[in-house]
This record gives sequence, C-alpha cells and structure tokens, in this order.
Amino acid sequence: MNEHEHNERSEKFSKSVRAGKRTYFFDVKSTRANEYYLTITESKRLHSNEGEKPVYKKHKIFLYREDFQKFIDGLTEAITYINDNPQPEGEGGNEPLRSRFTDIDYDDLQHQSGSDEPQP
Repeated sequence: MNEHEHNERSEKFSKSVRAGKRTYFFDVKSTRANEYYLTITESKRLHSNEGEKPVYKKHKIFLYREDFQKFIDGLTEAITYINDNPQPEGEGGNEPLRSRFTDIDYDDLQHQSGSDEPQP
C-alpha cells in the first residue's frame, strides 16, 4: 500500500477551530481494522525570529470510541464546574494558570482509576 492509499484509508474527517493564539484540530482516523478514533491536537505558534520559519508547539491526544462517553462526561463536569464557580476577583488573576497546578504522577492516576492494566 502506498502512502496516498494509507492516508485515504486512515483520514476520514478533519475540523480545525481557531481560538485566539491556538488552533485545535479534530481528526477522525481509522485503524488498520477500520475502527474509528479521534485525535485532538492543540497547536500554538511560538514567537520566531524575523526571517526564520515559525515554530509550533503541539499537544496531541488520541481518544478511542470506547472512551468517548467517559471523556464527554468528564469534560462536561469540568465545564459545568467552571461555569457554576466563577473565579473571585484577585484570586490568582495575575498568576500564570500553570503555576496554580501541582505535578501529577500519571502512574498514580492509572491506579486510582481502578485499573492495573496499562493504558493505551
């Protein structure tokens, strides 16, 4: 199978959403077994020096069909919390968002989820 045939088979749908300095890509692809999955990519253009090619920082997650509902439920719950609990004025407003979070050990999350099986 050549590269073009592979891309025709694996890429089924693509949608990009521009949001400020970021662009989000939602791509539906298929596995060799023709099962669909979703990739969500966040792309942010970093500052580049004049005359140089721009550099993009990208983060990507793969979301499989069997996880769609859990993902939607978690996202909905997080958005509902944000909408129902506006941040009080002066509380962390000038502090970068990243510095208000603690480091996460992803191995601990796996064990908290009740599964000892490795995550894909």
